[in-house]
Amino acid sequence: QVQLVESGGGLVQAGGSLRLSCAASGRTFSNFVMGWFRQAPGKGREFVARITWSAGDTDYADSVKGRFTISRENAKNTVYLQMNSLKPEDTAVYYCAAASMRTCSGTYCYSRNAYDYWGQGTQVTVSS
Repeated sequence: QVQLVESGGGLVQAGGSLRLSCAASGRTFSNFVMGWFRQAPGKGREFVARITWSAGDTDYADSVKGRFTISRENAKNTVYLQMNSLKPEDTAVYYCAAASMRTCSGTYCYSRNAYDYWGQGTQVTVSS
């Protein structure tokens, strides 16, 4: 079955960096969009970034644009989220997700409802 396993979260000071990884297995993801979402305490799950597995096209939430970079490594079936210049408001549980390109199009692809598969999440805490 499909598995998405996140790693790389932790505690970091404001201004620091972390790199999250998402190891994907269980099927071929070449026709999928891979996304990162986050959920802070008491808030909903929000879109952070996405990448198309085949072409590598990327898109970011305005709140992280210029600070975060999403990438993928085909040989390892792994998606990364490089997070720089971290702020306390980036504190959240970060989730990796996968969506079929057939259903994940346009603005709908910013919604968690477009994604079929989810990881268990990894905690990122940024101290001030």
